[in-house]
Amino acid sequence: MTAATRTRRNTLRTATRTDKALGYRTLSGIVAALVEQGRLIRTGDFLNRIGGSDLPDGQQSWFGRHVAKAYRAAHGGDAVRVWSQHRTTGKWIHVLVYGPIDEALYAGLRSYKATRHLLADTYARCA
Repeated sequence: MTAATRTRRNTLRTATRTDKALGYRTLSGIVAALVEQGRLIRTGDFLNRIGGSDLPDGQQSWFGRHVAKAYRAAHGGDAVRVWSQHRTTGKWIHVLVYGPIDEALYAGLRSYKATRHLLADTYARCA
């Protein structure tokens, strides 16, 4: 048995004995730490920050799709992904995360009809 085979076997054995949260946190690595520090945010966190937490899950999901589309148009690829626990179901899902002031977040607000009112409120508070 080679060293690589032993390492793989031991890693798989250990992974089967850990809880799900630790496993997903390990898969996400440094990205999960940056999300917890606030250096990267999920679209749901952004909506909470600007007062859109009352939107239903379906609309928040569509907002995330609009943000991803705007990010791809601006940068030519997807944003960074992280494993995160869904806020209502508790299931582990793969979500995209962005910088806290990424232009794609505001482009998503402009392009999605259900969130345009949040953009107007945000600009009114800043003025």
